Amino acid sequence: MTEQESLIAKHGGYRKLKSFQVAQLVYDVTVRFCDKYIGKRSRTHDQMVQAARSGVQNIAEGSQASATSKKMELKLTQVARASLEELKLDYEDFLRQRGLAQWQRENPLRQALIDRRCKSADDVAAWVVEVAKSGGPGGQAGRSGQDSETSTGSTRSTSSTELYPELSANAALTLLAVACALLDRQVSRLAADFETEGGFTERLYRVRTAKRRNQR
Repeated sequence: MTEQESLIAKHGGYRKLKSFQVAQLVYDVTVRFCDKYIGKRSRTHDQMVQAARSGVQNIAEGSQASATSKKMELKLTQVARASLEELKLDYEDFLRQRGLAQWQRENPLRQALIDRRCKSADDVAAWVVEVAKSGGPGGQAGRSGQDSETSTGSTRSTSSTELYPELSANAALTLLAVACALLDRQVSRLAADFETEGGFTERLYRVRTAKRRNQR
């Protein structure tokens, strides 16, 4: 601890967090996805949008709360992670209930989307259209492991427009996987910091102790 330690630690800055940026992209993609593929009067529509929004808002709120409560920051970041897990299940349900394929981890389209480094929902939508029309990298349709052997851009009878729901849901799941991985690392780091440095109470004690020492 140094004499320059401030009582109010640096906080906020959540917009620079990669976890926030990806979660916000997931939120924008989810709003567009639900408006297109989920009935607006459906409870699922509202739940998916709210889960996506909760992921973004809790990251931001936790970052702001970190000034006076590391415990609250950790709690809210975990809430954000849980909200995105809930959203992940909704996308998986969407695919399963419609008999659509869910990409396996080794599917090349997952990495192709990650490498694309989309910044907006428009970027993701453009990628989906591009893949649907081309059948995927190298002419592969990018289906899951179960039917990848029979899915090629040249032989598949499904039209590109019919591929959009499947591609869109899997694209969202890919982005969710990235966001969740980032949040898992963020939670681990916050927990380690809290264990070694404590929270606001410990900081208050250190600052007051240093002030008394200087006064002497």
